[in-house]
Amino acid sequence: MPAQACCVDAAISPSGNAFSGDSSLLAPVSFSGVPSETTDIVTEPVDVSVENSRWTPSLSAALYKIDGWGAPYFSVNSSGNISVRPHGPETLSHQGIDLLKVVKKVSDPKDLGGLGLKLPLIVRFPDVLKNRLESLNSAFEYAIQSQGYESHYQGVYPVKCNQDRFVVEDIVKFGSSFRFGLEAGSKPELLLAMSCLCKGNPEALLVCNGFKDSEYISLALVARKLALNTVIVLEQLEELDLVIDLSKKLHIRPVIGVRAKLRTRHLGHFGSTSGEKGKFGLNTTQIVRVARKLEQVGMLDCLQLLHFHIGSQIPSTTLLADGVGEAAQIYCELVRLGAQMHVIDIGGGLGIDYDGSKSTESDISVGYTLEEYATAVVQAVRYVCDRKSIKHPVICSESGRAIVSHHSVLIFESVSTSAYESPALSSLGLQYLVEGLSEDASADYRNLTAAAMRGEYDTCLLYTDQLKQRCVEQFKEGSLGIEQLAAVDGLCDLVSKEIGNADPVRTYHVNLSIFTSIPDYWGIGQLFPIVPIHRLDQRPSERGILSDLTCDSDGKMDKFIGCESSLPLHALEGKGGGDGRYYLGMFLGGAYEEALGGVHNLFGGPSIVRVSQSDGPHSFAVTCAVPGSSCADVLRLMRHEPELMFQTLKHRAEECGQGGDNDDGLASAAALASSLAQSFNNMPYLVSGSSCCLIAINNNGFDYYNRDDFNAAGADSAGCEDKQWSYCCA
Repeated sequence: MPAQACCVDAAISPSGNAFSGDSSLLAPVSFSGVPSETTDIVTEPVDVSVENSRWTPSLSAALYKIDGWGAPYFSVNSSGNISVRPHGPETLSHQGIDLLKVVKKVSDPKDLGGLGLKLPLIVRFPDVLKNRLESLNSAFEYAIQSQGYESHYQGVYPVKCNQDRFVVEDIVKFGSSFRFGLEAGSKPELLLAMSCLCKGNPEALLVCNGFKDSEYISLALVARKLALNTVIVLEQLEELDLVIDLSKKLHIRPVIGVRAKLRTRHLGHFGSTSGEKGKFGLNTTQIVRVARKLEQVGMLDCLQLLHFHIGSQIPSTTLLADGVGEAAQIYCELVRLGAQMHVIDIGGGLGIDYDGSKSTESDISVGYTLEEYATAVVQAVRYVCDRKSIKHPVICSESGRAIVSHHSVLIFESVSTSAYESPALSSLGLQYLVEGLSEDASADYRNLTAAAMRGEYDTCLLYTDQLKQRCVEQFKEGSLGIEQLAAVDGLCDLVSKEIGNADPVRTYHVNLSIFTSIPDYWGIGQLFPIVPIHRLDQRPSERGILSDLTCDSDGKMDKFIGCESSLPLHALEGKGGGDGRYYLGMFLGGAYEEALGGVHNLFGGPSIVRVSQSDGPHSFAVTCAVPGSSCADVLRLMRHEPELMFQTLKHRAEECGQGGDNDDGLASAAALASSLAQSFNNMPYLVSGSSCCLIAINNNGFDYYNRDDFNAAGADSAGCEDKQWSYCCA
C-alpha cells in the first residue's frame, strides 16, 4: 500500500508549520519506508504471495498440512475440495468422495433431491473405520510373523471413545474376522457391549474395566453365562471379594484380570493416570494379595489377564516399550505364582498425529507409525517371556482414539466475519479533537506529528499509546466527550495501520457451539485440524479466529495446529463463498467429542449422516441420516416440558389476539401458535432465510422440515443395513 498521510489533513493545514498553541494543523506527512500492508498469511515453505490465478490445490494441501495429519484418508482434489479416501492407500482414483458434494446433498432441500438437514453436521465414513481396524490388525500380524511370536493379537474397542450405536456395531461387524471385541467402563456401556457382541465373534473379548459395584459384577457374570468371552478386570482390591462371593452365588466361574499400576510414567498431558499414584489399578503388593486370595479359595486358575495403561497419546515407542516390558515382567511373575495367565492387555495409548509434525515432544502428535507401534509391543513382550521361558500371551490393546478419530468429520458454516475498522477522520473531526484535549494530551499530539514527519515510527506508536491513555482518563473524568474519544480512537488506529502495526486478524462467526461439538478444545486445550472443505484452489487472503454462537467468552478458537494463533481463510463472498456459503471442517474428532459434548446455551448435537463409498457414478451413498437435536429435545434434557411450555405460550397468543378484530385476531393467534410449535421442533442453530415467526405470521403458518420423516427413514435404515436413500447422490 502506498504510504499515506496519517495525522494531518492538507485541506486545513498551513504547509510546513508545526503545531502551535492555537492547535493549527500541519501539512500532510508521508510515512516513507512504512512496511507495506500485505495479505501474505504464512511463512515458508508455502509462498502465499502467489497470485490467485497461479494458486493450486497442492499449495493449499501444504498450507494446511493435510498431507501430514490427513494421510492416507484426506487430500485436496482438482476442484479445490477436500476429498475423502475411504479405503486409505488402497482407494482407487474414482473412489474418492468429494466432501463438499456430500454436504450439499445432505443440506439441500428435499425438493432439490437433498435431505434438508441443517448444519452443523457430522459426516461418518464407515469405510474409513473398517480400514483403520484392518490396518491395526495388519500391523500386529506383520510384527508377530516377522518376529516369530507364538501367539496372536486380539484387540478391543473402548466404547467410551464413541458410544454411537452405528459406530460400535460397525466395529463389531468389521472386526469379527479379527476376533475384535469391546471394552466397557460402566453398566450402560456393559449392556450395549453385551448386546452388540451377541452378533460378533464368540472369541472376541469383553473387557470390563472401571469401578464396580455388585450390580456391575453380576451383570458381567451374566455376560459370561451368555457365552460372551468376558473378563472382569480388578481396579480396586475391594472388588475381589465381590467377584468371589457373587460368582459362587450365581454358580458362574469368572475370568479375572488385574490392572497393574506401573512405575513407567507418561509425562505428557495424557499421562496423568499413569505411574504408582495413578487413578486406577493395583500396586505390586495388592497384586500379590489378589493371587494369594484366589489361591486360598481355589480360584487362582480364574486369573488369566494382566491389564495396564500408560496413558493416551503415548509419544514414542521408547516409552511404550519400557512400559510393556515392565508389564510383561509382572505377567511372567503371575505365571510363576500359579495363575493361568493367557492375555496381556496393553491398554490404550496408540496415538494419532493431529498436526502432522511427527513429533515425540507434543501432546497432539506421535513419532511412530502403526507398524512401529506394533513392532515395539511384540518385541517387548517376546523378549521378557523368552528370558523367563514363559509361553507367549495373546496381546490385546484397547485402542480407541486411533480407530475412530479419522472416520468422522464435523462440518460447520461461517455465517459472517468482523474486524475492527478504523473510522474515517475528517478535517473537522481532527480540529474538533484537538480543541478538546488537555495540555498534556495536546503535547502528545504535537509530538506524534513531529515524529511522523521525521519517520520515527516507534516513537509514533509511543505517543499514540500515551495520547490514547490520557484521553481515556479525560473521558472517565467527564472532561472529554464521546465524539472526541471516538476521534482519538480513529486517529490512533490509523497511525497503527499506516505503520503496519494493525492487527490483520478477522473474526469468523461460525454456526457452532464449541462446548457441544469440540469440548476438548475448551476443556483441555486439545487442537484439531480445521480446514475449509472447498475453495482450496483459491489463495486464502485472510487470517481469522473462530467465534461460536454461545454467549460465553470461551466460545472461540484462537489456537490452531502448528502453534498458530489464527487460521488462513478465504474472504466471504457476499454472505459466503461461491454459492453464498463457506464451509469449514474439523477433522480427527471421531473420539470423545460426541460423548463429552453437553448442552451449553442449550445448543444440541449436530445432524449426523453415514456415507459409504459406492461404485456408482457419484462414488458415495448416504445410508443413514439423523437430524440434530431440536429445541424441544435439549429442553427435555434439562427437565423442562416443551409441551406444557407451548401450551402456556399458545394461551398467551390467544389472549393477545383478542384485542383486535375477532377474525383477524384469531387468525393471527393461530399463525403465531403455529410458528411457536415449529420453533420447538427446529434445531437451536442458525437457519438461513427469513425467521420462522415472520414467515408464520405473514402466511398463517408454514411448512418446515418434518422430523417424523427422518425418524421413519432412520428406522427403515436400521431395519435393513443395505438400504439406501432413494435419491441419487451427486
